[in-house]
Parts: sequence; structure tokens; C-alpha cells
Amino acid sequence: MSEFIEIKGIRTAYKCEGNGKDMVLLHGWGQNKEMMDLIFDHFKDRFRVWSLDFPGFGQSDDPEEAWGVPDYEDFFAEFVEKNHIVKPVIIAHSFGCRVAIRYAADHPDNVNKMCLTGAAGIRPKHGLEWQVKTKAYKTGKWLLKVTGQKKKLEEMQKNAGSEDYRNAKGVMKPTFVKVVNDDVTPVLKDVKCSVLLVWGEFDTAVPLWMGQEMEKEMPDAGLAVFEGDDHWAYWHQPQRFNAVLDIFLKGDVK
Repeated sequence: MSEFIEIKGIRTAYKCEGNGKDMVLLHGWGQNKEMMDLIFDHFKDRFRVWSLDFPGFGQSDDPEEAWGVPDYEDFFAEFVEKNHIVKPVIIAHSFGCRVAIRYAADHPDNVNKMCLTGAAGIRPKHGLEWQVKTKAYKTGKWLLKVTGQKKKLEEMQKNAGSEDYRNAKGVMKPTFVKVVNDDVTPVLKDVKCSVLLVWGEFDTAVPLWMGQEMEKEMPDAGLAVFEGDDHWAYWHQPQRFNAVLDIFLKGDVK
């Protein structure tokens, strides 16, 4: 059952069970804390496990204005402080990894270990074709604006962007834009804790080369690849994922 706490003025849903060292689970974009339940249930008999809904997701309220990753990091820092969470193990998926990486980089003494799966955060290098399409879209958008073709402009915007962008409502649409434009590459070197990276071999949302780049740039990181799987490897293969985590966290069970 969810509990609620006010963080950064936002009614925030979370749950916590178990005893031992702290573990925090951070879900991906468009998801909620329930997506982490298979991990939560696996570890709650050995850790004090926290799972929360980020603002704008699940049972938590939306932020009042568009947030970027640094805003979510500040939110998470306050959540940790208010709940007296001590040097947690952080397990995160996709968007949650952006928050985890920035928090670990800025609070190197406050994180025990991290497991990042399908970790978003490195901006892709776009080729000429993408640049041409983007330029054409922006030009078309400008032309429809200045000629007052409001209906066509709305239709164009409705069909543009990724599925996550199209599904975002209200303040979460500009929030999504700010989030995906955040690049954590410069701070990867500042993540001092041990990091386990888990990637699906055929992840199209966050390609494998990004995991390889994170492994190279982080001082103490290792990469495990789940063959034949995608962005949801942790969800598709929960037993394997938890078994890998058991090995990674063997020395941390109280």
C-alpha cells in the first residue's frame, strides 16, 4: 500500500518495507513504482527497500512547471534526506538512471552501489538525415505559425516526436523535452561508487553502445548484456536480473 509524503511541495507516493541497509528503486519514464515490484519483493527480506513514483507519474502529483533532470535530482535528494535514507543501493531503469547518475556524481559519499539498467542519459550523435528532417520540421512549423494555420500546426505537432512525447500530457510534455536533452556524459567520471550496468543486446531506446560508453567513463563499472533482449530486459528476465543483483550485492546484506 502506498504512503504519501510532501517533497518539493509535491504530494509523492512511495512504499517501504524490510530491514537492513537502504535500497531505493527508481522507475523509468512513463512508468510507476509498480514496475519495480519484482525487484522490491526479491530484496525486502534483506534490505529496507524504498520505491517511489516520480512527480508526474503513478500516484504522485505533477510538478507545477516543466522540470529537467537537475530538478528531479533535487527532488530525490530531499526524499532521501526526509526519510533518513543512509547511503543506499540505487537500482534504476531508463529515465530513473539519469536521476541516479546525477545524484551519485553530486553526492559521492551518499551512495553505496548502483545498478543501472537500460540507462538513458547519453545524447545520441545524429547524422545528416536526422538534421535535414529536423530542419524541415522546424521550418514547416514556423511557416504554419506565421500563416495562421492553427489546425494544421496542431495536427503536425500531434504526430511529431517519439511515442513518449506524444503520450505526455500538460506540463509533462515540456518536461519530457528538457529531460531528453539532458546529457550526463560530463559527470560519468564523477560517479565513484561501484556500478553494475545491465543492458538488453537489442535495446533500441538506449542502444548498447551507450552502456559501453558508460562502462568506459565510470571509474568502477561493469556491463552485463542480456542476449536477445531489449530495453525491458530487467522486466522480461526478472529471475536472471535478480540473480545478477544477488551476486553484485552479496557483501551488502546485513
